[in-house]
Amino acid sequence: MENIGLSAFGELNILLALVVAFGIAHRAIPSIVAVARDKKLIDKPNHRTSHYKDVPTLGGVAIFAALVVSQCIFIKVGGCADLKYIIAGMVLVFFIGLKDDILAIAAIKKLIIQIAAALIVAVLGNIRLTNLHGFMGITEIPYIASILLTVFVIIVILNSVNLIDGIDGLASGVSIISSVVFGIWFYLVGAIDYAIICATIVGSSVGFFIFNVFGNKNKIFMGDTGSLILGFYLAILAIKFNEINAYYTGDYKIYAAPAVSIGIMVVPLFDTLRVFILRAASGRSPFIADKNHVHHSLIDLGLSHFKATLWILGVNVIFIIISFLMYRRSIINVTLVILVLAIVASYLPTHFLRKRGIIRDQAESKESA
Repeated sequence: MENIGLSAFGELNILLALVVAFGIAHRAIPSIVAVARDKKLIDKPNHRTSHYKDVPTLGGVAIFAALVVSQCIFIKVGGCADLKYIIAGMVLVFFIGLKDDILAIAAIKKLIIQIAAALIVAVLGNIRLTNLHGFMGITEIPYIASILLTVFVIIVILNSVNLIDGIDGLASGVSIISSVVFGIWFYLVGAIDYAIICATIVGSSVGFFIFNVFGNKNKIFMGDTGSLILGFYLAILAIKFNEINAYYTGDYKIYAAPAVSIGIMVVPLFDTLRVFILRAASGRSPFIADKNHVHHSLIDLGLSHFKATLWILGVNVIFIIISFLMYRRSIINVTLVILVLAIVASYLPTHFLRKRGIIRDQAESKESA
């Protein structure tokens, strides 16, 4: 996976991986919907959901199948030390998500399995953050600190993607955009295997997105199964993006790579931070779900799921552009700019709700939780 030379068939493999992943996910979903309805594996509306009818929740199964099959076909396992550990960790995440979708499990059990998956990648796969790119004067970091930081980053990104999966197309849309950006960069620097991984994420997510957003008879949610898998992969892509940039000296080096990573995934990362702060400030546990996410505010403003998703994805693209325009500046400066803009962008829906007199007060939020 560390080969930075372009393969003669690299471009073709990237394209074929995308097409195959899309085909598997798109073809599998109608069958999964039929099975889920027959077995009553559906998500029923409640006070926290934004949908109003029963919807099957096993879309993550299609994403899982598409990722595993397409990656095993188009990435040479013999020359790719990373892949087996990535898939091994992803399988753990898949089964804990699947069990949670079907039976519901305690948060602590989910966390333990997530940590185990992260350790497989960081310790056995050696896919870890080893350099802070000069942040606070720190470059290379000790091995144990590297493992702990890597596990923390994986857990945060994995769960942040899971937490934004509240309206149609949002989690899959963010995954598509992030993977396209990472994939283009990996291709440009010659990290073809990771570009293929990005292509499989894009293909499988697009295949799911079509049914999730536009599906009628075969509408489906990805569930924790899908959102945890996508979050797991995005975390790995972010780690590899930072690691290559730490030692890469070519034309496409991103000097503020950690901050640019935040810009690429600003939607799940900042929204999760925001709702945790709001919950803690109101005296509630940060881990008790509510309807204070930005996408909930946009829905309250009268936007459809699709329009709210488009607005959020559009803002995400703007943040990505800003991040790359500032890629030569210091990590702290880029991070501060992203943070300030994210605060402003996330406050605007709340501002307009208050102007219309329809903002939820704290009492209502507590009751909803």
